[in-house]
Amino acid sequence: MTKRQTIGESYSKQILRTAFSGWGARIGLTWVLFLAFIACFAPLIANSAPLLVSQGGELFMPVIRFLTVQDLVLMALFIMLLLLWWLPISVATKFWIMAGVCAVSIVVGLSFLSPPKLIIYEQFREQVAAGVYDWVVMPVIPYSPSDYLRDFGDTALQAPSYQGVAAHYMGTDSVGSDVASRMVHASRVALSIGFIATGIAIFIGVIIGGQMGYFAGRFDMLGMRLVEIFEAIPVLFLLLAFVAFFGRSVYIIMVIIGVTGWSGYARYVRAEFLKLRKQDYVQAAVASGLPLRSILFRHMLPNGVAPVLVVASFGVASAILTEAMLSFLGLGPVEAPSWGGMLNEAVKSSVFNWWMAAFPGGAIFLTVFGYNLMGEALRDAVDPQLASKAGVVS
Repeated sequence: MTKRQTIGESYSKQILRTAFSGWGARIGLTWVLFLAFIACFAPLIANSAPLLVSQGGELFMPVIRFLTVQDLVLMALFIMLLLLWWLPISVATKFWIMAGVCAVSIVVGLSFLSPPKLIIYEQFREQVAAGVYDWVVMPVIPYSPSDYLRDFGDTALQAPSYQGVAAHYMGTDSVGSDVASRMVHASRVALSIGFIATGIAIFIGVIIGGQMGYFAGRFDMLGMRLVEIFEAIPVLFLLLAFVAFFGRSVYIIMVIIGVTGWSGYARYVRAEFLKLRKQDYVQAAVASGLPLRSILFRHMLPNGVAPVLVVASFGVASAILTEAMLSFLGLGPVEAPSWGGMLNEAVKSSVFNWWMAAFPGGAIFLTVFGYNLMGEALRDAVDPQLASKAGVVS
């Protein structure tokens, strides 16, 4: 890397470039991006409705009728994120473009999408068997996560099968639903809890920690006491209490994990801002009369957020594990399938159902392992002593 290439590059960008130059971080990032693709396009990957049919020479897309506003928003954001990834524009501009795409998707979804409340999943299979369509293009997994396959008879707890019309690549669960379909849709819960809960924690931690480090003095002392109070809160028991009183909602789990997990981020941002507040460019910004918002979040934060990225990668993995643990105990969300809830079904019956343990457990392991790989790489990039020690050992 030449000096010309590093001119104008912030410290955070240097850390990201260094961290993701290794294979470990790249493997973790590849797995997370693959899961994000699966989660965003889950209705097109696993659904009982056909993707495309031909009837009397006319083409139809029955799957669109069952899409929700959330489905449209996730698919639009994923596509736009890929388009904006390589554009040489600022992060703030990309953020506002993504926010605009999200708003437009919500408006379009509310205007044109109205999925039926009662869905008869076997209707399409019956129409295909009756020869109503000229030809049909089905999803990779032709079953919805809440399709109990009643037209196939008793399909509960069947081992994986790869032959025949009713092939189930990962078997079926206790109510007869296809495990592969539920695995695909459960990735939404895992990633949404990880990203949204960690995003809430980072947002609160950066604001409070940045002001603690910049002002110091009494503000810092009061802020540290607040940090210690939140660090003393038992998150698991708080989650159990909220679930008992307000029901098993994925949104409650996100908010509780986010609101109680900001203290670690505040500590790291505070430590960085205590060092940066004496830098020449910060003093020049203060002397120029720039507003506090610009000094903290435009000039100081890009050069002090690198350690936060390390903690964030581990925080996402921790949030996913917390949700999986609650679901395994039977206290997870009920409105959507989750890996932890599926893992619980492996030990419910008198016989150990290995596929109900192997596939959800493997997904949890690989996801947490992927985030840990990225966290380790970011930590080594932030701490040059760790990187030098690793080079000596290798």
